[in-house]
Amino acid sequence: MLLPSTLQQLLPPQLLAQCEPLTCAEETSLFLTGVRPQWMYFVCHGEVVLERHGLNGEVVNLQRCQMGFVGEASLMSAAYHCDARTTLPSEIVRIPIRALRQAFKLDYGFAERWIHMLSSEVRRLRLQNERLSLPKVQSRILHLIETEGQDGRYSLNCSLKQLAKQLAVTHEALYRALAQLEKTGKISRSEIEISLK
Repeated sequence: MLLPSTLQQLLPPQLLAQCEPLTCAEETSLFLTGVRPQWMYFVCHGEVVLERHGLNGEVVNLQRCQMGFVGEASLMSAAYHCDARTTLPSEIVRIPIRALRQAFKLDYGFAERWIHMLSSEVRRLRLQNERLSLPKVQSRILHLIETEGQDGRYSLNCSLKQLAKQLAVTHEALYRALAQLEKTGKISRSEIEISLK
């Protein structure tokens, strides 16, 4: 597997040489809560969820990633803070954490690129939190198009059932909200995108 351009532009050559591409089946565990971090993971294709298990057996979904890093919050920790598993067949790159930490010390340009990437991720997560705080499904859809789409168009890179999970609603509620937004002329929809009218 060819490493994605995002990684090639971000990581220094000596670190790229230590990256390991993985092909993972659905329901593959990447790491578990409490285990000492050895790897940082980058999702190229597929999906990884980060989960925390409560005292009463409930599972809280912390992140659903279809492309990008997972486990970066544990980079400087003695243990992973949650579990990570694939929910779809996935192409993943794993990066050795020890080498990653060393690269920060030796390559100031890389450290700056990493900080910039994390800042972008913080902004994206804040928008996601803002969206999930909206009480109506229709409002969440419109917010998604406005904040993560381009020119009033949001490309669907997943199924509607997966989109419903991202919006923290049932797929039935999402279908109803999309139908209502189309009926009132606020959006148009195709198999590949949702557009504002």
